[in-house]
Amino acid sequence: MKITRALLLSISILLLFFSGINQNLFSDWSGYNGGDNRNHFSDQKQINRENINSLKIAWTYASGGADTDRNNTQMQCNPIIINGVLYGVSAGSQAFALDAKTGKEIWKTNLKDETFNMTSRGISYWSDGRQSRIFFGFGAYLYALDAKTGVPVSTFGKQGKIYLVDGLKRPGADEYLALNTPVSIYKNTLIVGSRVAESATALLGDIRAFDALSGKLIWTFHTIPHPGEYGYETWEKENYKNLGGANNWMGMAVDAERGIIFAPTGSAAFDFYGGNRKGDNLFANCLIALNAETGKRIWHFQTVHHDIWDRDIPAPPNLFTIKKDGKAIDVVSVLSKQGFVFVFERESGKPVFPIQERTYPASLIPGEQASHTQPIPLLPEPFTHQSFTENDISYLAENKEEIRDTLRNSYTGQPFIPLGFKRTIFYPGTDGGAQWGGAAVDENAVMYIPAKQNPVYSSLRPVINNPGVSTGKSLYTQNCQTCHGENAEGNEDGTIPGLQKVSKRIKPERFYQILNKGRGRMPSFTSLSETEKSAILKYLNGENQVVKGASMQSVSEYVGTGYNRWYDSKGYPVSNPPWGTLTAINMNSGKHLWQVPLGEYPELTARGIPPTGTDNYGGPAVTSGDLIFIAATKDELFRAFDRNTGEMLWQVKLPAAGYASPSVYAVDGKQYVVIACGGGKLKTKSGDQYVAFALP
Repeated sequence: MKITRALLLSISILLLFFSGINQNLFSDWSGYNGGDNRNHFSDQKQINRENINSLKIAWTYASGGADTDRNNTQMQCNPIIINGVLYGVSAGSQAFALDAKTGKEIWKTNLKDETFNMTSRGISYWSDGRQSRIFFGFGAYLYALDAKTGVPVSTFGKQGKIYLVDGLKRPGADEYLALNTPVSIYKNTLIVGSRVAESATALLGDIRAFDALSGKLIWTFHTIPHPGEYGYETWEKENYKNLGGANNWMGMAVDAERGIIFAPTGSAAFDFYGGNRKGDNLFANCLIALNAETGKRIWHFQTVHHDIWDRDIPAPPNLFTIKKDGKAIDVVSVLSKQGFVFVFERESGKPVFPIQERTYPASLIPGEQASHTQPIPLLPEPFTHQSFTENDISYLAENKEEIRDTLRNSYTGQPFIPLGFKRTIFYPGTDGGAQWGGAAVDENAVMYIPAKQNPVYSSLRPVINNPGVSTGKSLYTQNCQTCHGENAEGNEDGTIPGLQKVSKRIKPERFYQILNKGRGRMPSFTSLSETEKSAILKYLNGENQVVKGASMQSVSEYVGTGYNRWYDSKGYPVSNPPWGTLTAINMNSGKHLWQVPLGEYPELTARGIPPTGTDNYGGPAVTSGDLIFIAATKDELFRAFDRNTGEMLWQVKLPAAGYASPSVYAVDGKQYVVIACGGGKLKTKSGDQYVAFALP
């Protein structure tokens, strides 16, 4: 048979047609936040604004492990979907695989390592065409699992796992580490960050690469430079031996075509005082572009100099393309807890929009040398307010005069005010602004950012060291006060629990278990002796025991007085609403398209008050069906918004709050949206269910 040019053309057209059908039948959510670019985007459009109100629950999966009695477990996992299989993490921190069409369990791990408690945000998938693996953080361990069975791959590391604490130790550090965010993958290389403590005893925050087949270490990038390395002069001499942190806990993005890893970092430890690390402190609070093959620095940008505000870059970068001055530019962007977006050309690190170094106040704390300037992007426009003054006190507050009087005796009114001995206001709060859920970016270079605006206050207190002697109170002050507060009261919304008379709520053995292993955002305290832990427990129960001989001397001269969210007499934030927002920004111009409140307090809405927004944790998903899906809010609702206007089109009550990011996928031509409903934050109940929605 003679094959003519016309026949070849017809065959080509048919192949393209059936290829298009196949793409519509199966659509993966291939990695954390949708894939290597972390854009939370799906080109699925079967579900759209015309039919969104027909959306129904397709399946639910009870993952197990929820602590519904104490409501202290969470699920922050953004599940991935590969070839019709959904991979996620349970409320009990076990990995699992489901049939993504039905929610039926295929396998689930039963790992029992003695490790630190953690909340996992997801897993990573790798395949070389012959074998497929799931890479998963279980506390301080990086596991390689067979994707088909969930069984650890014995040839990886030591019997299927790597203990990530090894290689990050330093003198005086504890051993707390949790791999809470999925690893990034470039070819056969795993690029790994970690969560470490935020106290003065934190481990090093080095970024490392491991071989995906064997688990062998390939390269290490020192985020606190060693002698002779770039940036060493931005610290005090040999700080890498006595300080930790500057770690990548929030995840990375991968430009596979260019072979570049984009790794953000957090603040150096201790968060709120830097008198023992004078200088700008590279590579803390940086976006770092690294050669994925070698780990060598290509370029970097520091978003906060000498951070003494816990202003970590809070989420993975986004990789996308904008049009500016008639040219297409491949860019990378990062969000800020302060409400900024920084945008750079991917290859050079050149800022796409002007960034201005502005002068801010000096510190009044002896020994502290705050940076004279901080970088402020002039575009894109900020997505939160930048200061809290008397004019910003909530019109809903019944105790306005009390709030005003307190504010007049506080340091406030602009960003980057160094903590002092009296109340210092963070606005937005210490965890944003933007938070770990990150931003979505669609095919039109529009960015969608969930954020919050809740005033937080703190201050510094000197540490009193008495060589050879400690008390339960001094040990609490050094190790616990920064989070749980001066008087162990925690904060009002339950994000950080109070510890007063703690033995009335939990048994001593449980208290020691938490100190040894950590829980949620709380690190372990392996550097404390058993006697010191006992003294802290006794102090919290009213007895200030003296501990001789084994006293741990603080490596910081000051400690913070807590992450204190400021609420009015009725329990609402003291600032004017909106307290939670969803913002759309045209990233070609840097201008806002719209901003709407995200979340509501039903009792206020019932009074005729417009939705105020709420505190929120988790990110959005955006689709070509012109929809944005997001849960995240304290009110336990899952919502869909029109991506063009910000109009809310649909909402449904979840079994527990969805403090996670949704995933969008298709199996057999049917589109699904799935969200982990773990709750457990902001005084909401814990849960263990994954809920998937689809059209009937």
